[in-house]
Amino acid sequence: MSFSDGFFNRVEAKTNVNKKTILKLAEKLQQNDLKNEKTLREIINELSTLTGKPVSKEKEDKIINAIKEDKIPKNLDKMI
Repeated sequence: MSFSDGFFNRVEAKTNVNKKTILKLAEKLQQNDLKNEKTLREIINELSTLTGKPVSKEKEDKIINAIKEDKIPKNLDKMI
């Protein structure tokens, strides 16, 4: 999947996380098992810290369940 600079600009505008950091996180995601709950919690925590937006335990659990059950939208560009 290839993303345009426009995509990264929209993400950065909403989250204050720059392209380099996003790509570094994407690389980390590719190197880990996204069905592993511990890995998912670490990534959610890292994203929460990067964006300065806290994630409740309840919301974290919902995110993890959605990922494990493949209920994540395939077209991320339309989400931003």
